[in-house]
Amino acid sequence: MTDVPRLTLLTPHRVGPEQVDALLPALERACGTGDVAAVILRLAPSDERSLIALVKRVAPVAQAGGAALVVACAGLAGDLVAVSARGGADGIHVDKPAEGQLRDLRERLRDGRILGVGGIETRHAAMDAGEAGIDYLMFGGLYPDGVAPEAEAVRERAAWWAEIFETPCIGVACGEGEIAGLRATGAEFVGLEGGLWMAEPAILARVRDAFAGAGAAP
Repeated sequence: MTDVPRLTLLTPHRVGPEQVDALLPALERACGTGDVAAVILRLAPSDERSLIALVKRVAPVAQAGGAALVVACAGLAGDLVAVSARGGADGIHVDKPAEGQLRDLRERLRDGRILGVGGIETRHAAMDAGEAGIDYLMFGGLYPDGVAPEAEAVRERAAWWAEIFETPCIGVACGEGEIAGLRATGAEFVGLEGGLWMAEPAILARVRDAFAGAGAAP
């Protein structure tokens, strides 16, 4: 458990070449404003060469701001590990992993490469994921269809995990009103959906100042 969480930025789903031009300046601004630990880049499925080219554009911007870049791509038929590594990213994120998938990915992701997982909706599944050697577990966040778990359920799961387990977790806010509750769970990271940090850049400064004030000694 940590006193002051760091931020994780989630991009919108299905980022392709046409979205990257708008994403990059917003990402550079965000990484320069808040205490951003990681960026989860949710790519649209495409061929591996095209995806690697996109990752190569985004990775330097995130990493220059001190954030790790983690790549996700729901529905990808190719090799996400290869896309991440060849694009210069720091790891991969998988939602709703298939049985045995996380252990296989853990074997392939070596030398400090990050393996994160989300879309976990039961405590049993969360514990199974933790035993597979993941680097973080993410609760909440929008699914590709635009639906998100209930905010109360996300807070409850994040608080349960942060209290018991050593593996870090991310509690994701889809609205600004959810951030304070997630900060209070003890989760190591609070995630912000793209609709928050891209549409309203000032939110990063507000969150940074609020977290710093809440973490200050009385």
